[in-house]
Amino acid sequence: QVQLVESGGGSVQAGGSLKLSCVASGFGTCRWGMSWYRQAPGKERDFVSSINTFGRTNYTDSVKGRFTVSQDNTKNTLYLQMNNLKPEDTAMYYCRTNSRRCADVEYSSPHYWGQGTQVTVSP
Repeated sequence: QVQLVESGGGSVQAGGSLKLSCVASGFGTCRWGMSWYRQAPGKERDFVSSINTFGRTNYTDSVKGRFTVSQDNTKNTLYLQMNNLKPEDTAMYYCRTNSRRCADVEYSSPHYWGQGTQVTVSP
């Protein structure tokens, strides 16, 4: 069973930085593509960034140039480096699994979610 645990959230002032981590268990020998999502109070959960099984990254426009997604497959850990944070980045941040690649074969998989980590940015 895949389990994801996020950490690294906190409260910072605008312009500050945070680095989120998402540690996965249950991945076996496969490489997993993963995403970060965020959800502000009263709003829907929105896509932030992703990294696929080949290491290709993608970002929503509002975080381009400020956030960097990366993955350490030896540690089964996903990261999100967030710089120049803005009050509108305030949200609960979640990691999610996407497809997996095992022995060079790509498989679709159920989406697994972590429990989230809170990021609060004050003006």
